[in-house]
Amino acid sequence: MSRRREPVPFAFLAETDSFRSNVTAPPRERASTAQLAARWLMGLTIVGGLVGALVIGTPSMSHQSPAATQHSEASDGR
Repeated sequence: MSRRREPVPFAFLAETDSFRSNVTAPPRERASTAQLAARWLMGLTIVGGLVGALVIGTPSMSHQSPAATQHSEASDGR
């Protein structure tokens, strides 16, 4: 079985660089006041959660030196 080789015109690839569409996208709809308020509220909730996690987590991440820990006298008892 032999394949037929036909020339493929690739001239259209060179023309695509200069092609400009005359179709314009429709204008974007403006967000309503409720949508803007919801976006702000969501942003504030996320930022508040991150700040809260940082405030709560910071004391647990602080490093205490072994000398700063207190020993009870009962455990030292001889």
